[in-house]
Amino acid sequence: MFNDIGPLELITLVVLAVLVFGPDKLPKVIQDVMRTVRKIREFSESAKQDIRSELGPEFKDFEFEDLNPKTFIRKHLDNDELGLKEIRNGFDLKKEMAEVTDAVHSTDTSPSSSSSGGRIDMTKKPEELGKDDRPPFDADAT
Repeated sequence: MFNDIGPLELITLVVLAVLVFGPDKLPKVIQDVMRTVRKIREFSESAKQDIRSELGPEFKDFEFEDLNPKTFIRKHLDNDELGLKEIRNGFDLKKEMAEVTDAVHSTDTSPSSSSSGGRIDMTKKPEELGKDDRPPFDADAT
């Protein structure tokens, strides 16, 4: 219930409770709070039992935690009927990324007619092309 409370926050709550209620009334307040929490738990358990009895025998394995979408999906995808474990185990993300990186870096990097490694220097004026000459290929433009 209080999984998110750290030690510093717990100490702060205790000090605040002592300051607000005082050391004399604090044990009585704690007893009242614990009695209320017990009553709420008993009420929720009886409500769960009433719902299970009303649903009938076909829902005897019904768990209220399954109403949480994350729990429901995890429960139904973890069974091995769909074969998802083999797919998950067969997929190696690091290997796939290494293959993609190798494929990207192994592109043709042969030097072209310009001196900047396949790129056209936009600061120079273009040379006059002859009648049968084609313009240089720009890999970044495509």
